[in-house]
Amino acid sequence: MDIEIKDKAAAFKQLINQNTNFVVFGHVNPDGDAIGSTLALYHYLKNQGKKPKVITPNDFPDFLKWMPDADEIIKFSENETEAEKHIKNTDVLIFCDFNDTKRLSKLEKLVQESTLPKVMIDHHPQPTGFADIEFSDTSVSSTAELMFEVLLELSGKKHMNNNFADCLLTGIITDTGVFHHNSEQPRTYEIIAELIRLGGNKQKVINKVYNTNTYDKLRLLGNNLLNGMHYYPEFASAFIVLTKDDQQKFNYQVGDTEGHVNIPLSIKEVNFSALFIEKDEYIKISFRSNDKFDVNAFARKYYHGGGHKNAAGGKSYKPLNKTIENFVSLLEKHKDELLNG
Repeated sequence: MDIEIKDKAAAFKQLINQNTNFVVFGHVNPDGDAIGSTLALYHYLKNQGKKPKVITPNDFPDFLKWMPDADEIIKFSENETEAEKHIKNTDVLIFCDFNDTKRLSKLEKLVQESTLPKVMIDHHPQPTGFADIEFSDTSVSSTAELMFEVLLELSGKKHMNNNFADCLLTGIITDTGVFHHNSEQPRTYEIIAELIRLGGNKQKVINKVYNTNTYDKLRLLGNNLLNGMHYYPEFASAFIVLTKDDQQKFNYQVGDTEGHVNIPLSIKEVNFSALFIEKDEYIKISFRSNDKFDVNAFARKYYHGGGHKNAAGGKSYKPLNKTIENFVSLLEKHKDELLNG
């Protein structure tokens, strides 16, 4: 770690040593990296006698609920009173896997009003600078990987155990799509090895996350590929559309489309893929790309979103048909970039 991060780690360590109660936040619609990194920090703090609480704005996918102490996570959408009590009575606020308080949804106001020390640990670009101590590194595979580096700097492996390791393995494995992207640095695999030495079970994580499908979830995948996928070879692009009717037909649950946005990229000629999920108030969109096309810039410019260069998300507030029509026109506009991606 560089000198600046070492200094930040020293300040973070002092906060931990001087306080007892901590609230750790994940972002709205938390994914494997958000739940994995928050729960890993929860175990790290608990293992040294601290009293941490994890709070998320809303629920998270069932395939992450096997994780150690996942049942202790407080979902603000389901228990606002308890969440607010902990936020107001804690000592330190810590934010994992996001760098803008907008990602807290309805929790944002409570956090903005708080004068407590704030720590952010995140790997997304363009942090908004809301925290007192910020660990921000876009070069790592995931926030889980950065979490390991930060905590290793704080106290070595002293407070790390098998539960901690399984949580971080989940974060790294899910955010890299089982090492299909964002995983070119040797250090990522060195950390995987360290987590296995700590008692983490890589195969268990993969089985729990990717091999516990429901019948409806597989039928939804089949429908998305047969009826929901649209292919535009003239723009080196393909996308999947999931309507509200199909969500009802296949008993859609949060997390059932995990990984679907990546599938069109497996088409030989495709450099850009998207997934559109119709919601009551907006269209949720995920973007993926190969190599050169910057979906972070694309999502920020057109869809109130952002993320990484090759993996981002956003929203459209137009009706589904208008959203798709507009998207195809953007494919035409960016044709040269897409074909050269």
